[in-house]
Amino acid sequence: MSTNGMESWAVDLKDVGAMYPFQGSEVLMVIIGLVFWIGWHILQTRHENAEIEADMAADRSGDETREAIDRY
Repeated sequence: MSTNGMESWAVDLKDVGAMYPFQGSEVLMVIIGLVFWIGWHILQTRHENAEIEADMAADRSGDETREAIDRY
């Protein structure tokens, strides 16, 4: 019993056709993956910088930091 219609693998695969979905679009998928990956890092860096800036702006005098240190 065969799920792909082939009776034997002893054939020239160029005559068989596509062996997996989206064959031939590997380069496009790599480019999309790289753009997503780099974009994610840019967005993550911006978010972290905004969060750090908000933390720094909330305690410009340093009083909260000193109180936290003194508690321990």
